[in-house]
Amino acid sequence: MFEYFLNLLFPNICGFCNQIDKNSLCKNCEKALLKYELKTIMDFRHDKTKYFDFCFCALKYEDIIRKKIISFKFEEKSYLYKTFAKIIINNKKIYRFIKIYDIIIPVPMYKTKLSVRGYNQSALVARKIAKETKTTFENDILVKIKDTKTQSTLTKKDRIDNLNDAFKVKNEDKIKGKNIILFDDIYTTGSTVNECSKVLKEAGAKKIFVITIAKD
Repeated sequence: MFEYFLNLLFPNICGFCNQIDKNSLCKNCEKALLKYELKTIMDFRHDKTKYFDFCFCALKYEDIIRKKIISFKFEEKSYLYKTFAKIIINNKKIYRFIKIYDIIIPVPMYKTKLSVRGYNQSALVARKIAKETKTTFENDILVKIKDTKTQSTLTKKDRIDNLNDAFKVKNEDKIKGKNIILFDDIYTTGSTVNECSKVLKEAGAKKIFVITIAKD
């Protein structure tokens, strides 16, 4: 229903050139984005400092990618979720990975920040990916219970401390033994997705595959 109203407000356009395009990403821009593409799925199964098993970041966080993500998050360009979801779904290898996971969960926002912005950008993209891949989307299992400082303003150590006890799992039965896609917009140090993964694993999640739009 939410996506239905967004579609009424915002017709499908390519998020990069703003031309009408039913796929939300035109062929010309799709080709132009190849130079920002990241193809490696990072394997953290043997890294004892990480609670997630795999991580894939679709694009480099620079130039036009950085500009568009900032617009998406802070300039009320919510319609860009369609374009970012399309970029990820277009990757056939990642599409196949997503299909074998049980649930897609977005990194949550704290309630006051969510009310100010009006939407969780990660949830918009994750919901679209779930719909296109016919994967279960859950937006109320992982919640943020602490109003933390903005991660980009902190050192690596301070980022970790900032997130201590910031997230909580509700309804653990829904994730016990499940393989989960954890979706966020940007991967920098990985502190946010790692803390979320820790909480999910402690609640019984089996495998966690982190996907982000970009890597800084």
